[in-house]
Amino acid sequence: MLSTLELENVGQSFVMEQAKVTLFSKLNLAIHQGQSYAITGPSGAGKSSLLMLISGLEKPSSGRVFYKNETDEKPLSFLRTDIGFIFQQFHLLPELTALNNVALPLKLRGDKQAIAKAEFWLNKVGLHQRINHKPSELSGGEQQRVAIARALVFEPKFIFADEPTGNLDQKSATEITDILFACCQEHNAGLILVTHSEVMASRAQHTYLLTKGKLTKKQLEDKEANIMEVVSC
Repeated sequence: MLSTLELENVGQSFVMEQAKVTLFSKLNLAIHQGQSYAITGPSGAGKSSLLMLISGLEKPSSGRVFYKNETDEKPLSFLRTDIGFIFQQFHLLPELTALNNVALPLKLRGDKQAIAKAEFWLNKVGLHQRINHKPSELSGGEQQRVAIARALVFEPKFIFADEPTGNLDQKSATEITDILFACCQEHNAGLILVTHSEVMASRAQHTYLLTKGKLTKKQLEDKEANIMEVVSC
């Protein structure tokens, strides 16, 4: 049974220097398992904050975020174990090997097959020969592959990625994009990513622009125009 994440009149604001700052308000959005979504927009627009709200890692100032299947509607806390998150900065534990970085989330859940599953996923992302290397011994692209394997190792229903290629060179960024979309598609996971890359955003089935507190869906012709612009550079 497929799940859906929904935002209903969601807003996020905070106080800075005794003044209220509103990032966005009254946003409505449905995220379906098995489909891919890209959120683009200028720096400071609140893209990462929106991603944190959709994933349940933060609570909105107003409105509500929930998930539902065909019959039930529940708070996001019920879906927490079925969510994976990929950060721009990787967030790998430096003292652990790639294998143990990936296995750790499963070990914390008491999974006796943690090592075998970690090996399987590191092989899936092309790191079978680097499983015993620590993060300091891996390139940026390799570290991000480890982070992807760690997020996917328990086969979550939704994967969230915050600028997953932001620290990578173009070759590594292309490889990471291919791996991320392929793995999510193969395992029917919903993929929600924040990116400044128009090339990466164009790979998603649904692309949204967050700017000036408003979330607007890009139409097909807008995405095609962006692709043509990138190709012509």
